[in-house]
Parts: sequence; structure tokens; C-alpha cells
Amino acid sequence: MRSAKSLDDDVTDRQLRLFVGLVVVLAMFAAVVDATLPVRPRPGWPDALLLVAICGGTVFAHRLRVHVRVRSNGEAVAWAEVPVLVGLALAPVPWVVLAAVAGALIDKVLLRLPPRKVVFAVAKEVLTATAAGLVLIASGMDHAADRPHFNPIALTLAFGAMVIVDDLVFFPLMAIVQQAPIARVARMNLDVKIVGHVFRLATVLWVVAVLAYRGDPLLLLLVPLLIACVHLWHSRRVRTRVERESWQRLSRAIDALNVPDLTEVLHLASTRAAQIFSADDVEIDFADGTSDRVVRGVERGVTFDGPAPAASTPDGNLITAELQTTDGSYRAGELRLRFRDRVNFTEFEQYKLRTFASALCTAIRNAQAYAELARISTENAHAATHDPLTGLPNRRKLYERTSASIADGAGGGILALLLIDLNHFKEVNDTLGHAAGDAVLREVGRRLQDAAQPGDLVARLGGDEFAILLTGLPAPAMAAHRAESMLAQLDRTIEVDGMQLTVEAAGGIALAPGTGGVEELMRRADVAMYQAKRSGRRTATYAHARDTADLGRLMLGGELRRAVAEQQFVVDFQPIVDLGTGEVISAEALARWHHPQHGHLRPLDFLETVERSGQLAAFADAVLDQSLTASGAWREAGFDLPVAVNVSPRSLLDPQFPAAVLARLHNRAVPADRLVLELAETLTLSQLEVVERALSELRDAGVRLALDDFGSGVSSLSVLSRIPVHELKIDREFVLAVETSPEAAAVIRSTVDLARSLQLTVVAEGVESEPQRHALFRLGCVAGQGHLFARPMGAGRLLAALRRGSGGRPGVLAEALHETGAVVRLPRRRAHGRSSLPHLPA
Repeated sequence: MRSAKSLDDDVTDRQLRLFVGLVVVLAMFAAVVDATLPVRPRPGWPDALLLVAICGGTVFAHRLRVHVRVRSNGEAVAWAEVPVLVGLALAPVPWVVLAAVAGALIDKVLLRLPPRKVVFAVAKEVLTATAAGLVLIASGMDHAADRPHFNPIALTLAFGAMVIVDDLVFFPLMAIVQQAPIARVARMNLDVKIVGHVFRLATVLWVVAVLAYRGDPLLLLLVPLLIACVHLWHSRRVRTRVERESWQRLSRAIDALNVPDLTEVLHLASTRAAQIFSADDVEIDFADGTSDRVVRGVERGVTFDGPAPAASTPDGNLITAELQTTDGSYRAGELRLRFRDRVNFTEFEQYKLRTFASALCTAIRNAQAYAELARISTENAHAATHDPLTGLPNRRKLYERTSASIADGAGGGILALLLIDLNHFKEVNDTLGHAAGDAVLREVGRRLQDAAQPGDLVARLGGDEFAILLTGLPAPAMAAHRAESMLAQLDRTIEVDGMQLTVEAAGGIALAPGTGGVEELMRRADVAMYQAKRSGRRTATYAHARDTADLGRLMLGGELRRAVAEQQFVVDFQPIVDLGTGEVISAEALARWHHPQHGHLRPLDFLETVERSGQLAAFADAVLDQSLTASGAWREAGFDLPVAVNVSPRSLLDPQFPAAVLARLHNRAVPADRLVLELAETLTLSQLEVVERALSELRDAGVRLALDDFGSGVSSLSVLSRIPVHELKIDREFVLAVETSPEAAAVIRSTVDLARSLQLTVVAEGVESEPQRHALFRLGCVAGQGHLFARPMGAGRLLAALRRGSGGRPGVLAEALHETGAVVRLPRRRAHGRSSLPHLPA
């Protein structure tokens, strides 16, 4: 199949043949007219010398050209009108036409032009000379006189006829070659042409006037010298003008190449190069080592853009330039200019070509650099909004998309959020390793993505939590149907390392709220998900009636900042006692919120709200500061007691937390080993890697660590093997059943044996009675806390109780077990409770 460029060339060639044929026919008609004109030589003028002079002058005038290249053709500013008009003033029209044709023919043969161009040039010479001769005959020119008659008006009209006929023949030809409107071709260098016409007309008038008044034919020998002088002056002006315009076009083209898109650079370069260098075709062979591409174009536009093997090398005369930087460090390929006929570039044109090629190479390199920056920016933007493990959108992308969907009304349908949490997923990581866990998460993400409908967004929030934004739902009930369908995709087993695993998940569904935005939608979906987990169902839809976070609790979230600023959070302390001697060995810090309207709130009432509010760091710092202050006051009073502070798992995920704890210890001048941080074993497992780094930093600094509620989780031993703790706290459920349940007693005994082998301390929580104390002591547990010894109290009251002691012994709250003594009980307090984490003995 032929290319569009080849078809355009065929059309142009056909138009040129037709037009040249028309000009030749008109010239033949003009020649017939010339043959009918009378031939009356001027007396006293040698005919042969006159014809030779006219012919030689025509050849000389044609050789004096100022070329302006248009494609492979040259638009020449020549002086052929001068010898022809002078000849018409001296000799009969047929002779002059014959001499002009002979001079034009000799000139074209010397140029070695193809026959078609020679025929066209001769035909144009016949037409212009005939037109001028007919005008002079009509003006009454008489060749019978001894001297030529000087008629400036007739000569001016004859010159105008020559110019008009020449333009009528030449402009359509150039319009066909350039595929441009005739008007644009006529306007090209119009001012230069007008100035040239004026000079040539003035030369004709001066020569004819001299001949008319002097009457000596030998004066014709001065005509070439005069023409040469005027030509040199005029050609310099023309060349200066052309070069200036050429540099301006080159500058505009180079500026146009300063675009970031590589394709646009190559396309612009191909078309602009065709315009600047008047090439019939431009080819850019772009091959920088990473790609091999060819772009071909003409002035009108791009004709080919594709792989190099698919682009044939253009025919014709080629002028090439390397696309490389000035130092040769980078090469982008080659620029090729094609011309139909042979063209030799001047030194100026070669320099201009090298300049354009260097600018094109720079533009290509800049476009590639911009594309690379855009690629990196796109990758960074994608990484910021997508999960690296599954490739799914992350929490940030989910929030952005959900906020936008809520703002525009969910696109005309109902908007819902499905929050999914995998059940017991941490067992996969603990048993098979994180690589297997990652494989499971990727497969879960893929299945959820496949089950999603167009317009839905599947995201991974972190860990084993996924979220699906359901959009365009026709009815609220469709949310539950879609959720069940998506979770059903997880029923099929997942193969990991040759093992078949079954994944169970629970999903919470929340419809878009009227107020509260995406945060409230996420909260409701989270509430619904935990409702599904507690009820053992696959999915649950949020219902306000079952939401334990009532309006009063939601209001607390907006008051947290003020509570921290006004120090509404206070800390009570519950002593930890040696079960054998009754001596206080440490104390656990329990936070309370003294709310102006709601009274004393326990951690169960506000801790979850604090963790979700963004005020966790300020809250934890306030509790830690009060705890260390109390520890310092006790030490000054003679009771050097460690203080145990509960730590939220979210605090451990904060990379600034260890440094904040150590800074607070330094500010309060409390030794690091006087602080015990209590960790919830059931809440830290899913983020073990991050938690391990934070805890190792604290432990290395001397801070002691305790594992709370030991034995209540499903993987206590795996947690213990990874978290560097000093103490274990037995969950209160085992303590309550120690007297009646052999199983509970066995768990406590095994915990004590394990702690002894690891050189850890064991503390029993929730000791309520003397029988429990005795049973725990017999099982090897040496420390405990509970209402048997004291309820939580302020730092000052605890110091007073320590000073008062039991049986006159300061620091003792109960009689030793080998004596028959009573337990000292402190006054009951209305507000009581414990935080989510406990403490250990020193």
C-alpha cells in the first residue's frame, strides 16, 4: 500500500505537468503571433552584433541571480527583463524574442536542469518578451529611425507587462510546488521584489535614454557592467534580508521545540525543518539506544510516525545532520532533508542546519527528562495512594474518593461502605510466616477486586483490614446483598506453599450518613464489623440503636483537647503487694477523667474515643507526667516504688513515642528502671514488627516492660518470645477461679514455672479474698493487686497509707501469710475501675 506522502507527490506532479503544458501551449501561440509581426531593422545598427548582444545579455542577466530556495526549486531574483527591454527598443520583436529564448536556453543547459524545467523556462521567456513587444508596438515604437526613440511611459508599460506575465506564470507554479495558496506565494518577499523591479526599470530607462541621445551601439558593452554593479548592491540587500528572516524562522522554530512531550517535539521538528530549509521531505531517525523510531513530515504536517523498519528511506537528494550534543555525550539519531533535485547547501545553510539539529537534540533530551520526571511523579503519586503489597488503593485514596462521592451525592444512587476484617489472620503470620500472610492478603485483595462492580473502590486499610466503597446502589438493601456476594468470594480455599487455607472474614456495612462525612461513615462501618464478629455472622449493617457510642460519648471526642489543656485527666494508683509479706512493691497508674458535666469517667468510658481522636499522644504524656511526678514524691518520702503505666498499642506505633518517654523520665529525674510500661498482649500482635522496635529502644534504656492479661490471648507464647518483657500479669479471670477450677490453677502454675525459667516476675490481678491470696502463694505467685489490699486512690492518699502501714509497719498493707492477721482495708471510693493495661513489681 502506498503512503499518503507518495499519493500527494503524484498529485503534485500531475498538476505540474498540466500547468507546464498550459504555459507551453500559450507560448506556442505567442510564437505564432511573433512570426506575424513586421521585421524592420534599424538603419545603421549591425543586426548580428545586436542579436548577439541581446542573447549574451540575456545569458548574463540570468546568471546574475539571488536565489531564495523553495523546496528543490529556486525562486531567483534575476535581471532578464533589462536586456530584453533594451533589445525591444533597438530591434524588431521577433528577433528579440528569438535572442531571449536562445539566451534562456543556454542558461538552463548550463545549469543542467531537467527537460521539463528547460521547456517551462523557454516558454515563460517567449510569453514575457512577446507581451513587452506588443506593448511597445501599440505605443508606436518605430525601428526605422537612426536612433531609438526614448518613450519612458511605453517602456514602463512594457516592463509592467513583462512583470505581470512573469508573475501569472510563476506564482501558480510555486503554489503547486508548495501546496500553498497563490496569495501567500505572491506576498512572499513582496517588498524585496518591488525594490528589485524599481531598480531594473530604472536601469532600462537609463540605458535606452543613453542610447537614444548618444546613438552609439558600442555603449551596449557598458550595460553588463552597470547591471553587475546594481546587482551586487541589490543582491547583498536581498541576501541580508533573507538571512535575517531565515534566522528569525529558525529562532521561532527552536522556541517552538521547547515542549515537554517527545512526540510533539519530533512532529514540530519535522514540519518546521521542511519550512526552514525548503525541503520536500524531512525524516527524523530517532534512535537513542532505548528506542528506534522514524518521523517523516512535510511543511503541511507529519506523514509517518512509527518503527524504523516500517519507514522506507526517502528517495532523492539527501542532506543529513547528526542529532547529538556539542560535546558528543548524547546522540539522538539523525536528521535527513530530502530534495527532489540535487541541492548544495551554502556554508550559511549548513551552519543553520547544524544549529537546528543541536537544538532538536537538546529538545529531545529535555522532553525525555521531563517524561522521566513525570513518570517518577506518577509513581510517587500512585505509591502515596496505593498499598504496596496488594496494589489496591490505601486509606488515603479511600478517604478522598469517599469524600468526593458524598459531596456529589454518590452519583445519583446510594453510597455504602463495607469494612472487612479477616478472622484469626495473625495465626497465619505466626504459624506460616509473613510471606504466607502476604500471599493470602494479595489473593484476598484480588478476589475482592474481581467481585467489585464498576464504580466501586476496593482498598486495603492496613494489616488484614479491607474496605469497599459501594456506589450507585438502587436501594439500601442492596448493600447487604452486595456485601454477602463479595465475602462469599473468600470461601474458596487459598493455596499457599502447597497448603490449602480457608479464610474467614467479618464485614460491617454503613450507609452514607447525613452528617459527619467520611470519618463518621468509617466509624459506623467499624461498629458494624465488630457487631458481626461478636454475633458470629458474616456481615452486619450499622444500626443506631445498637451503637454503643451514644451521643454523649461522641460529644466527648470534641472535648478532649480542652480536657488535656485544662488537666481534667487525673491518675489514681493501685498498689501491688508482695503476697507473702504484704509489703507494697509497686503501684499501677489508672487514668480518670474528671469531666465537668459527667463526673468521674473510667478508661472504659473514654479510652477508645481518645485513641480515635488524634489526642492520644497528649493524653499519654499527661498520664505519664503525673505518674512520674507521684513516683518522685514517694521516693522523696522514703518509698522507692516503681510505677506501672498502661500503654495503648497505637502509642507504640508512633515512632516518636520512645523518645518522648525517655525525655519525660529525664525531665522528672526518675530512673528508667522505676517505670514499668504495661502492654496488652492481645492488641500488640498484629503490629509486632513496629512494636518490637519501639520496645527494644525503651528496654535498652532501662525501662521495664510488663505483659498484661497473660494467657487470655490465643498466641501468648509467640508474643512472649518476641516482646522483651520483665513481668507477666495473670488475667483476673484465672485468679477468680483459682480456688474452684483445677484448669485455672494449672494455667497459673504453668505461668509461674515459665516465668521462673525466664527469670520474670508474675503478678496476679484482681485478688479479692484471703483464700485467693493463699492459693496464689501456694502456686508460687509472689505478687498481686486487688481490692483485698486497696482500691485505686490518689497519689497523696497512697503515700498516707504507706506511711500509716499495717501493724505499725510503714509500707505494709497486709499481715504476712505465716501470721494470723487482718487485711488493712482502705476507704471505698465511688469511682473505680482499671485501664486497659496493668503493672509489674520491681
